[in-house]
Amino acid sequence: MILQGFKEKSNKKYLNKLLSNRETNVTDDKVESLGIVVNVDEFDDIEQFVNFSETINIRSNKLKIITFSENEKEDLLSWDSCFNPADFGWNGSIKNTELDTLISKNFDLLISYYTKNITEIKLITALSKAKFKIGIYQEDERLNDLIIKTTVKEFNLFKDEVIKYLTILNKN
Repeated sequence: MILQGFKEKSNKKYLNKLLSNRETNVTDDKVESLGIVVNVDEFDDIEQFVNFSETINIRSNKLKIITFSENEKEDLLSWDSCFNPADFGWNGSIKNTELDTLISKNFDLLISYYTKNITEIKLITALSKAKFKIGIYQEDERLNDLIIKTTVKEFNLFKDEVIKYLTILNKN
């Protein structure tokens, strides 16, 4: 129990270091690949993201959905992996090679669809090599380049706002 607290503290310290050194470089490159980080404990209708990606003309092979749950449920989603705090080590290290591979992808756009203040899911967003990051309003505004102030339950509003801003930024 005490070790778990120390691990959490080391991960938070690493997260703060990542976010402090984060540089944003927004370009007008078109979005051709999409990564989505979603907390399935808050929002489990993953199919809406698949429909959303089709709306913005992302081919299915260029879409990756990274699901996270605080619970260690096996096969939460039958068609994709679900990651949990057990996949993280000390100082922000990733113990799951599949998660590490997903984080290393250079997505044109990463959508962070969660509001809970969970260090591990925030690490996924912070460690991502995505060129542009969009998320729901969260406690730490340094995670994303663009923040849409909605709740998790307002998916259609979030989707409309993302499309609007991608058009304004000439990314769509």
